[in-house]
Amino acid sequence: MQQRSRRNFFALAGMAAAGVTAAACGSNTGRQGNPPPSTAYSAAPPEPAKPTLQQWYHAYGEDGVQDAVKRYAAAYQKAKVSVQWNPGDYDSKIVTALQNSAVPDVFEAQVKIDWVRQNQVVPLDDLVAGVKSDFTPALLAANTVEGKVYGIPQAIDTQVLFYRKSLLSAAGVQPPQTVDELIDAAAKLTKGGVKGLFVGNDGGVSTLTGPLLWSAGLDYLKNDNREVGFDDPRAATAFGKLRALNTNNSLLLGAPTDWSDPAAFIDGLAAMQWTGLWNVPKIQAALKDDFGVLAFPKLDGSGAPSVPVGAYGAMVNAKSANVAAAKDFVKWLWIDQAADQLEFATKFGFHVPARQSLADKADNLKSGPAADAARFVKENSHLIGGPVWTQPSNTALSDAVAKIAKEGADPAAETKKAVDVAKAELKRLFG
Repeated sequence: MQQRSRRNFFALAGMAAAGVTAAACGSNTGRQGNPPPSTAYSAAPPEPAKPTLQQWYHAYGEDGVQDAVKRYAAAYQKAKVSVQWNPGDYDSKIVTALQNSAVPDVFEAQVKIDWVRQNQVVPLDDLVAGVKSDFTPALLAANTVEGKVYGIPQAIDTQVLFYRKSLLSAAGVQPPQTVDELIDAAAKLTKGGVKGLFVGNDGGVSTLTGPLLWSAGLDYLKNDNREVGFDDPRAATAFGKLRALNTNNSLLLGAPTDWSDPAAFIDGLAAMQWTGLWNVPKIQAALKDDFGVLAFPKLDGSGAPSVPVGAYGAMVNAKSANVAAAKDFVKWLWIDQAADQLEFATKFGFHVPARQSLADKADNLKSGPAADAARFVKENSHLIGGPVWTQPSNTALSDAVAKIAKEGADPAAETKKAVDVAKAELKRLFG
């Protein structure tokens, strides 16, 4: 899933003028020496037209989201906000719009350094100044380029490892705490028509690249995004574990739906599945309390468990004809309207509010697997890539991990190729 105030200066000025007139009339006590009451009144100036803003969302899959965001926009009093729903390839549509158009004024997206370098988006530091520490740090980092914030996080999506309690108990398997324990558990849980683990039909290439890096205590980038974070032998070691999973016959491959859908887990095709927190309601309805959730395990004693976090941020188009009004609307909706933010995150699916103060108020995050997942977000969250992690770098790393996992290519050599591409991209960006 991915969801006041422009001050009307002229309206306030009109109110102030009315107050002056009232004070003048009230000063007439009727006593001798006071001037007679004035009978001439000038008409008040007409109210200035409200600015018109266009706000874009991608097409959320959950029922009720579209109606909710239209309701939020309609409640805003300082501008007329028109919501546009965008099915299809939303990300490409935003790229094209920012290059050529003054609309949308406000939109949701993931910040990209090229947009910042090309002055296509507006800094929003003044909007978050008073609440910056309330946002999940990894999520705020996803919206920050070179120290400036360009997006207001809306709601957190994360992924966790779901496991069937009854199946693990029957096999004598404890919830895995290290990557090797995960590989061993997946093998032991594979029996009959049930595979031990489902991490996507590509064998985990698209889902586990980040978690494997973090399991080793590494990251995509480091040192304020100026250095490659996986130029380390431990990265190759971690990626090699995905090869082990892909060759021990424990992974479910060719499932009817991919990793983002819980059907394989619900239908008993796999004892464990890496999927989104948004699937908790469906899994709970089908399995009751026969499931738990884990962060992705640590590689070893020098690593750490992890969950990826991501979210669209509310952003302002620098070409907008009403930048100030657009910023004020973004502040109203994503800073001031706490109740709407909580509803957006928790009512239409299952997400975590972007601000910790709101996450603490979410009733559906206070117990069971949902509470565990919310704790993982607070304690073990990492950003997938980030605004400085470019498409060439991402493609190179994905290709390397795919060759390691699916073809048995040398982990060190393939990782080195990806490191070289990422270094070249950083040189292009920062010199």
